[in-house]
Amino acid sequence: MKQFLFPMILLSSIASLTANADIEDRVEHGYADSNGVKIHYVSLGQGPLIVMIHGFPDYWYTWRSQMDALSTNYQVVALDMRGYNLSDKPKGVENYDMRLLVGDVAAVIHHLGKNRAVIVGHDWGGAVAWQFAMNLPDMTEKLIILNLPHFRGLMRELAHNPEQQKNSQYARTFQEEDAHKTLTAEALAAWVTEEAARKKYIEAFRRSDFEAMLNYYRQNYPREPYVEDTSPIVKVKVPVLMFHGLKDPYLLHQALNGTWEWIDNELTLVTIPGASHFVHRDAAESVTRTMKMWLAR
Repeated sequence: MKQFLFPMILLSSIASLTANADIEDRVEHGYADSNGVKIHYVSLGQGPLIVMIHGFPDYWYTWRSQMDALSTNYQVVALDMRGYNLSDKPKGVENYDMRLLVGDVAAVIHHLGKNRAVIVGHDWGGAVAWQFAMNLPDMTEKLIILNLPHFRGLMRELAHNPEQQKNSQYARTFQEEDAHKTLTAEALAAWVTEEAARKKYIEAFRRSDFEAMLNYYRQNYPREPYVEDTSPIVKVKVPVLMFHGLKDPYLLHQALNGTWEWIDNELTLVTIPGASHFVHRDAAESVTRTMKMWLAR
């Protein structure tokens, strides 16, 4: 029996090292062309496609826990939104219009040779994910949203809720012409609690374009005077899973009310009392486990 002990220990050690290796060392990198704008993405695993879209201020690495767990059954792809990290950073606020951001996600899916994907988005990535599902239903398998209420709910709260108006001051500040000049990579990475990860974020933000980051707000975030959206409703046709960290100081939970009115399918809403805006990091294990169970239904 002793003759098998060393090989067994060796195999166990190799498996442990593989499992604990940083996801950065295991993903495959690629670039998709979105009408001349290069969109960087990373991919892990094989199977049905999941595309993950980060928010502000962030980059693909934010999804590391979810990618690691879901890659056993899926091809999980996380992209850098335009303006961030290794993606192109076109100049001009018009180059950050929502229509183009949705097109970037579609370009990644087509580049990978697929026609559909599960779409996952947080913050601005969530806004893009909502719009993707509404405008490209045939390319949307399922939709997962993290801490980004449907824009109709957000606009309703901005129009009528003084607390949401107050908590959106940061967005009005970001819309000012020279706001990007006050940003630093170190300050943008302050929300990252893990020291090793924070160093990676600082490096990624130094490769990013701060003006481009704020162009998302200048081009797409509602401006005063705030009014409700009264345009015709385009309902989401696929099943939707929503997470919301209830300690989010920027996007208040009241905006979630009535979300079911804008979805023509199942809605699963998971609120997490102890989590803040970055719910997929604050409650990574819970969010990842719930995603995996919901997708496998």
